[in-house]
Amino acid sequence: MHPLDFILGFVSTDMGIDLGTANTLVCIPGHGIVLSEPSVVAVKPGTNKVLLNGRAVGIVAKSMLEKAPSSISVIRPLKNGVIADFDITEAMLKYFITKVHKRKWGVRPRILIAIPSGITAVEKRAVVNSAERAGAREVYLVSEPKAAAIGVGLPVGEPEASMVVDIGGGTTEVAVLCLGDIFTHESLRIAGDELDEAIVQYVRKTYNLDIGHRTAEQIKILIGSAYPLEEELKMEVRGRDAIAGLPRATNIGSEEIREALKEPIDKIVHAVKATLEKTAPELASDLLTNGLVLVGGGALIKRLDTLLAEETGLPVRVADDPLTAVAKGTGYLLENLDLFKAVLYDEDLQT
Repeated sequence: MHPLDFILGFVSTDMGIDLGTANTLVCIPGHGIVLSEPSVVAVKPGTNKVLLNGRAVGIVAKSMLEKAPSSISVIRPLKNGVIADFDITEAMLKYFITKVHKRKWGVRPRILIAIPSGITAVEKRAVVNSAERAGAREVYLVSEPKAAAIGVGLPVGEPEASMVVDIGGGTTEVAVLCLGDIFTHESLRIAGDELDEAIVQYVRKTYNLDIGHRTAEQIKILIGSAYPLEEELKMEVRGRDAIAGLPRATNIGSEEIREALKEPIDKIVHAVKATLEKTAPELASDLLTNGLVLVGGGALIKRLDTLLAEETGLPVRVADDPLTAVAKGTGYLLENLDLFKAVLYDEDLQT
């Protein structure tokens, strides 16, 4: 370690990062979640120059999404839970690190980043490189399911099974954990973005109405469901008529959106079942008591817990704050880094 890094370590706050396709969250040990912003950056086309003097990141950039003229490129640098644009991801991380520290000088934190369990060694290396170039002096990685399980307080270190289903923006992570590690898992590149796209396609096909993914996301949040509701919902949807090309509005019901979401949700259910099929009998018997916990933004889809309970026969609950579970888990691991360093350290990835 460079002597300067040692000194800067005393004035840099360690941070856990849930680097998500849709949102990035930062957790500081002892302080909790200190940042939660969309994983979006606005740049000058053909360059990596972030607009608004480097401030067109996160919430500011998302407000431009699908509305920007040709003079602005609005980019989501992560796709399916992995880095699609190396330089833009680095710029985004640098911005978030600086924002958390509230200064630009002497920022050399240790960073723990949660990553999908199914990504390759090359993809892991890209995450480490981006974080190091963004200013981290040490980078550790942890799988999202493990961080999520720790974040919601599951007894992952005990000799009994815990199960999490983490439905994020780009990936769905299903894992059974025992004795501090993942026993079996499925990583599915179908999640929130895929659900939004299913709504876009359904509305276009059924109503000849073109809508953006931000509108589709609002529809999913407000009236999307995985199982019949006690009282079905309706909402007005606005877009562009696909034939006339003019603005138009129509009313859409929750039954229709449930039909639109059926195929991707069925794939998520299948991944949960596939994971259970690979689980050892003794651990499977634990799950009859312990059940599974839903985390991530997709956990908020109405009555998804009911559908999974019916399909698996297990008790299913939604975490108290499903959006922050992974980030909180990284914070806990950082608080106990000396204890967990051996588990997080990967000789193939660290420099």
